[in-house]
Amino acid sequence: MPRLNQKEDKMIINQATLQGAHKTFKVIFNQAFEGAPSQWDLVAMQVPSVGREQGYPWLGDFPTMREWIGDRVIKDLSAFDYTIKNKPYEATIGVDRDDIADDLLGLYNPRIQGLAVAAKEHPDILVFSLLKLGFATRCFDGQYFFDTDHPWGDSEVSNSGGGAGEPWFLMDLRRPIKPMILQMRKQPEFVALDQPDNPETFMRKKFIYGVDDRKNVGFGLWQLAYGSKQTLDETSYAAARAAMMSFKREDGETPLGIIPTHLIHGPLLESAAKKVVDAANKAGGESNIWYTTAKSVNVPWLA
Repeated sequence: MPRLNQKEDKMIINQATLQGAHKTFKVIFNQAFEGAPSQWDLVAMQVPSVGREQGYPWLGDFPTMREWIGDRVIKDLSAFDYTIKNKPYEATIGVDRDDIADDLLGLYNPRIQGLAVAAKEHPDILVFSLLKLGFATRCFDGQYFFDTDHPWGDSEVSNSGGGAGEPWFLMDLRRPIKPMILQMRKQPEFVALDQPDNPETFMRKKFIYGVDDRKNVGFGLWQLAYGSKQTLDETSYAAARAAMMSFKREDGETPLGIIPTHLIHGPLLESAAKKVVDAANKAGGESNIWYTTAKSVNVPWLA
């Protein structure tokens, strides 16, 4: 016979219980999301989107001032038909009904935190994956993002160092406009299928929690980036830097004012990057003239 006043060994699963679990998981998710690191915003500008896709004809007009003589000069951007289409993304976990009944929600805290970290780092994965493909993926002017013959005014301009090795990138990241675009249609949202009578619970005794968003990435201004697959050393770095700082406005006379600020690379080039811009002296002891001329940034997503 059961003892009188014996405590129930399971929690009653009702609307209040599930609302409490949802609230707890959402707090854990938000805290982990805010605390997770990201690097995409260093090289990409976030652009809001209000539909399935977003056009960027304005990328064909690098912002510059000119003396106002006569009428304003309005540039025809109809030739630049660059569009980024949004894509949906999600990550989902299931929580066993018995674990809620047995008050074991704490076991799922790391998985909820994992959802948040996955959502936070996903733009990094998209942005830097596309950056690596810039040598063979077209941007707004119809050329590859890193190419030797971008049409510019009456001439052609190169922002590619060529080569066949591990890629690295020199960028001017001082401006509001960036070399890359993160287009957001919907920010990451913590969602749940946690009603007591939902079909998933009935069939598999699972409550579902997840995160979803809508976004995509694309290329911004090629003038702000230089890509190379040459061996990263003093010679190739100097050549890339000189090329970027030589970019002119479309009139072919006035400099664009590009000053490379960051050397972006993957883990395999960390040692080389440190030698080029992070070391005050060379191996032989002489001064390194390129010391601190750019900040090296090691990006794991470029591995």
